[in-house]
Amino acid sequence: MDRYTEIRSFVLTAEKGSFAAAALVEGVTPVVMGRRLDALERRLGVRLMHRSTRGLTLTDLGEQFVEQCRQLLKDFDAAESSVSAGRSDVRGHLVVSAPAGFGRQHIGPHAPAFKAQHPALKLSFNFTDSVVDLVSEGYDMAIRIGDAVPPDYVAIPLYPNRRVVCGTPAYFEQHGVPRTPEDLAHHNCLAFNLHGGQQRGWAFVREGKRVTVRVDGDLDCNDGELLFDWVLQGLGIGWRSTWEIQSDLASGALVTVLDDFAVPSNAIQAVYPQQRYLPAKVRCFVDYLKAVYNQPGYWEGQKG
Repeated sequence: MDRYTEIRSFVLTAEKGSFAAAALVEGVTPVVMGRRLDALERRLGVRLMHRSTRGLTLTDLGEQFVEQCRQLLKDFDAAESSVSAGRSDVRGHLVVSAPAGFGRQHIGPHAPAFKAQHPALKLSFNFTDSVVDLVSEGYDMAIRIGDAVPPDYVAIPLYPNRRVVCGTPAYFEQHGVPRTPEDLAHHNCLAFNLHGGQQRGWAFVREGKRVTVRVDGDLDCNDGELLFDWVLQGLGIGWRSTWEIQSDLASGALVTVLDDFAVPSNAIQAVYPQQRYLPAKVRCFVDYLKAVYNQPGYWEGQKG
């Protein structure tokens, strides 16, 4: 077994906290991951991890060594990237995080075509609405929408996006059209919640200043796709991203209101840690998504 595989497996196991979770990422069995750690410890002559029924924990030496190993892996990737930047055959394992709804609609469907262009590349996706720590959790990159980016990260805009208040024509015909954000108090607002609590409100701009308006309704949920379906059913109005609803706006199934108060567009962006050499697998995937999203008519043709 080569040293690189042992070190990579050790770092991944430390980050995931179990052989099973690390094995899932590597595409092997937990037994194989355990054997790799055993081999590394035997070769070094030290114990790197404590094993117990409650899980795995790093020893003091393991804590020191895992940081050195992370840097070694980064240096290895940088060295590969520096000589393969001009190659078309992208290799390795690309691990990507993205918001759940966006990932299902605008990343997952394009993965097979990208993979067909790069058959030597392995792809892993985690679609979650939680903001993950790319470095500590072992991700190469993430797709984020309008989030603030830490100073030690790079953000590449892929396409503009904004949030709008929308509903069906039938809903507004029955309940009236809100003319100001305060009018939302008289409407059934179908809002996203987090851990069972109503979101803080919907954001607008008035006289150049950002304001947040509290909203309420008889349905709320932490699943954006279900909320969107309720809006399409005419059960209330929603505050949705344009990437979700563009085709429904084009067809007339939905209309927007309060556009004069809408917050300016933010970016759908690819985010990755700063590094001396950008791995070819990240560069190629970012370029691929940017090309897809900027095809004429792409967003109008995507059904939410």
